[in-house]
Amino acid sequence: MLQQWTERRSGKSLHADDARSDFDVDYARVVHSGSFRRLQGKTQILALGDDDFYRTRLTHSMEVAQVAEGVAQQIRHRALMADRQELIPTAALISAVSLAHDLGHPPFGHGGETALNYCMRNDGGFEGNAQTLRILAKLEGYVAGYGADLTRRAMLGVLKYPVARSVAVNEAVVPSLLKSPTTLSVIDRETCKPAKSYYDDEAGIISWILAPFGDADVKRFQSVRHRGDAHAKSLHKSFDSSVMDVADDIAYGVHDLEDAIAIGLVSRQRFCEAIGEGRCRTLLSALEARPLGASGYEGFVDALFGDPGERKRAIGRLVHHFLRGVDVVVDEGFDDPLLANRAVLNEDDRVLLNDLQGLVVDEVIENPRVQHLEFKGQTMVVAVFEAMAAEPRRLLPTDTYAAYCAVGRDSRVICDYIAAMTDRALLKTYDRCFSPRMGSVFDRI
Repeated sequence: MLQQWTERRSGKSLHADDARSDFDVDYARVVHSGSFRRLQGKTQILALGDDDFYRTRLTHSMEVAQVAEGVAQQIRHRALMADRQELIPTAALISAVSLAHDLGHPPFGHGGETALNYCMRNDGGFEGNAQTLRILAKLEGYVAGYGADLTRRAMLGVLKYPVARSVAVNEAVVPSLLKSPTTLSVIDRETCKPAKSYYDDEAGIISWILAPFGDADVKRFQSVRHRGDAHAKSLHKSFDSSVMDVADDIAYGVHDLEDAIAIGLVSRQRFCEAIGEGRCRTLLSALEARPLGASGYEGFVDALFGDPGERKRAIGRLVHHFLRGVDVVVDEGFDDPLLANRAVLNEDDRVLLNDLQGLVVDEVIENPRVQHLEFKGQTMVVAVFEAMAAEPRRLLPTDTYAAYCAVGRDSRVICDYIAAMTDRALLKTYDRCFSPRMGSVFDRI
């Protein structure tokens, strides 16, 4: 069983003198990839350049990997899978999956994602997780034709939404522009939200990833829940993907809150209004044995809004609390344990984490100070894409234009090129094309 999960699509195996495990190789390939390095130049929530302290996609991914390893350690330590210890991912495997999970996100965060989905509305759409799969399976240059050529189990872990776009997309939700009496063309954020899925063109890769499972497991694994006014929602994740997903939620809800407090986007009063004492009862119970200073709810809030050292201790304690709140549930509808087992937060802690994530959305992501920059980035992404699609021979780099022609002038190549850009690279490209006093023939493109 282990051998089929360490196979690579290319059929290549480790050299006889390589002391590493197959998952060590996966980890190394992700860390040394160009896509991973570019995450240092991509927005997490707060715009790059505002300060050198706040998180980027790179630091977020590193934190997700660290938290995911902690989740796996807690599962092992608490014997939550005592009879299936061999299923718990190694540190190298879960780190590779976690570090890779955001590789496909474009410049300017979710604004860039909705912008590219609008641009690709008639050509297969765009979605960050689908792009991650495409990068790892095709675009990274480790093995010609096979991308990073990761092991089957690592690719299964990265497959966060195991549903084809054609199955998930709601045809009634058409990416469109806002209808308003204005001279500006503004995309509608709601209709341009992508379906959480993989691209239909990657069906062969999915078949390879899921080959070890029986037909009944594959069918159930790829099932969805249809929603009347939105795209369908995938229902299942593999065990490794669920560990990564819980870690991603924790990092998003806790670490992004830390940034928001530090920059002053979340006040003490607003935090207490949104996260009352009743929501924190399991956390406060855990803090009784190791208080952060003053005991109880007020002591926790004092630490969270205290000096940077106190805040860091409060954030660390909050992360550890969520790690201890992870359980493993079993879906008896699956035969294979990699699909049947799933890491989840217990109900009380899930409510608290959802509240923290909701606070980040309300006070940070939807804050006009953040939205002004996301709107600008979204507008620039659309402008650059449409210019390159209209004049590919004039505006695409020579090697990208050659690739574009080689595949029959497929707009997916333009999408790949723009999605890979850092925020700064997209901004410079926009300036070269649209700003009268910016750009030089000596600029690198």
